[in-house]
Amino acid sequence: MLNLEFVRSQFPAFQRTIEGQPVAFFDGPAGSQVPQSVVDAVADALINTNANCGAAFVTSQLSDEMLARARESCADFLNAPAPEEIVFGPNMTTLTLSLSRALSETWFFGDEIIVSRLDHDANVTPWVQAAESVGVVVKEIDVDLETCTLDLDHYNSLLTNRTRLVAVGGASNATGTVNPVKEIVRLAKTVGARTFIDAVHLAPHRLVDVQEIGSDFLACSAYKFFGPHVGILWGKSALLNSLTPDKLRPAPDSIPGKWMTGTQNHEGIAGVAAAIEYLASLSGGDQSIPRRERLTDSFQLIHEHEQKIGSQLIEGLAKVESLKIWGITSPERMEDRVPTISVTHQSKSPQLLSEELGRRGLFTWAGNHYALPFTEFAGLEPEGTLRIGLLHYNTADEVERLLFHLNEIC
Repeated sequence: MLNLEFVRSQFPAFQRTIEGQPVAFFDGPAGSQVPQSVVDAVADALINTNANCGAAFVTSQLSDEMLARARESCADFLNAPAPEEIVFGPNMTTLTLSLSRALSETWFFGDEIIVSRLDHDANVTPWVQAAESVGVVVKEIDVDLETCTLDLDHYNSLLTNRTRLVAVGGASNATGTVNPVKEIVRLAKTVGARTFIDAVHLAPHRLVDVQEIGSDFLACSAYKFFGPHVGILWGKSALLNSLTPDKLRPAPDSIPGKWMTGTQNHEGIAGVAAAIEYLASLSGGDQSIPRRERLTDSFQLIHEHEQKIGSQLIEGLAKVESLKIWGITSPERMEDRVPTISVTHQSKSPQLLSEELGRRGLFTWAGNHYALPFTEFAGLEPEGTLRIGLLHYNTADEVERLLFHLNEIC
């Protein structure tokens, strides 16, 4: 079992109280808390390796070494074939905007791309804007609103020999749905389309394997998996080499440097590596064991714990009067979702519910969560949903406390 005592002892944020009560963080889908080891890594980079890369003096050389180690950590985290396929940037949105512009240079008028109505807008609007700039048709995969899952029959009907790109999310940051990305990628390949997976919301819950998924590109963000605000893009080396991103003249023409515009957030990248090492430590395995193996064991523990408290939360929410759960609720289908749950109340707004819970030290989010394609399609604008997000550091007692107060408010 996951050692929750060890887990929670790592996070300084859990010392916060409101009116004598400990705070419970259910806001992970908007950004997780960070362990002390990540804080220390960021501070160490600022104190001891605070120099730009590529120079002949010691702090610059140490910075180069740190960046190389961080890239290796991310390659292990995503099971990337090579560290040079890892690109760092300010966030997933910025990296996706850059990639979308570069890919659109290979598209022609009348070509088609496919996005989904279940995605975060960062995996929709960049592609739509890029498509519109070159006269490319945009198609959208519909959502079954009963289960908040993608309609795969509809997706299959959208694929043609003019499809150039399919961009979908690994998991919905609004409803918690885990999309069958491996099958989506397989079908895209039958028509020769490129594929991009937004794994930002999947990464803290399931161990990503880019080789198993088979996509051409994948992005995630460390602030969702217990690190700083740094975006990570993985791409097949042949594609990253062949595409031409916007960059400055002195920047390298080789990967990954050609994709990393300007000076990077070195201290943040140091924190990314520390966050991955924190995750690897949860299995309790010896550091001599390869990091990917330790990560695999850790994520099995994370998955088992999150399945347990996620089921507990859904079962309790189903009993709250006049509350609707958006997404999968069947106990037999818990594998098809992560414990991110959106709800709406018949008469009380998501904002009111979030404010009332916040006063009680229970931190949740209200709104569209940037999953605007979904909230528009589901008719949930302008109020959106109340989103309750569990991570591996949440406890069964916290879930019971939230359910008690939500019942009281409703």
